[in-house]
Amino acid sequence: MTRVRVLPGLSANGYARHALHDVDALWVEKNCYVDVLIELLHTLGLEPLALLGSTATVDFDGDGFTFYKPDHEDLRAFYGVDIQELNVWRPLLDHAVHHLGDGKFLITEANAFWLPDTSGTDYRRHHVKTTIVIADVDVDARRLGYFHNAGYFELDGEDFDRTFRAMPPTPDAVALPLFAEVVRVDRRRTSGPQELAAMARERLRVHLARRPRTNPVARFQAHFEAYLPTMQERGLPHYHAWAFATTRQLGASMELLARHLEWLARITPSVPLDEAAAQFLQLSATAKAFVLKAARAVNGKRPFDDTGTFGAMSDAWSRSMTQLAAEIGS
Repeated sequence: MTRVRVLPGLSANGYARHALHDVDALWVEKNCYVDVLIELLHTLGLEPLALLGSTATVDFDGDGFTFYKPDHEDLRAFYGVDIQELNVWRPLLDHAVHHLGDGKFLITEANAFWLPDTSGTDYRRHHVKTTIVIADVDVDARRLGYFHNAGYFELDGEDFDRTFRAMPPTPDAVALPLFAEVVRVDRRRTSGPQELAAMARERLRVHLARRPRTNPVARFQAHFEAYLPTMQERGLPHYHAWAFATTRQLGASMELLARHLEWLARITPSVPLDEAAAQFLQLSATAKAFVLKAARAVNGKRPFDDTGTFGAMSDAWSRSMTQLAAEIGS
């Protein structure tokens, strides 16, 4: 048998993505790690909206916002899904065949240059590290089914060989092993909405206790103002890399936190969370608008003062976190 797959009915044709990745979302793609877990849980019949409370901990770290990942303890508590690092001691393809055959998924680093779902951006254009979930491997046909960003896709041929480093110019003697994780789903469980919301609310209290001690948007503003001349000197490619690490992570994480609170409010309407959710959603929308405004300032190499935008985002973060802590407790 050369084909191994965890979910035999899964296909890229007609795949229906989760609503978090709807075309009307503020940020259709959030970051590569949280995106693939949203779609994996969705495909397993589990509700990923419960998992997003850990976005309350997102902070500005001096040169970027937290590249947030769903909390693995939450995954185990809510769904019985367990993620552990894989010791990559042999070719990744060998690991994939073994673990998929055992009913497990693999999360692994990949080069977007060889992922056809990134056509128009990185595919066959830029070598960019990203994350995929391997769900279906056919060794003889050289075909791979994988979750990436906002959906489920397939690749084959040279893309298969390069993704698994099965051919030069990346000989095993000099290439570092790809980082990978094993996703065990044999103990997965589906909880009712009320039970899941109760667990999520308790975990949100834990995450809120770890929220930034000072306003991260205010610190982000100081960084932007000091760093703007450097970005103007280095140009738009450098700016776009900066924006992905900063403004996108801020905006996308706050959209996810807002959707998490909206979900909690629907399940437990006695807890007033809608106002905080609306504030976080407005912060996210403001961050998205700022991406384009700052790009014009970088490209035009002109002075740029947008204290109003930063002030609005900063105030929204402070008000929402204060209200949320009062309602949930932390």
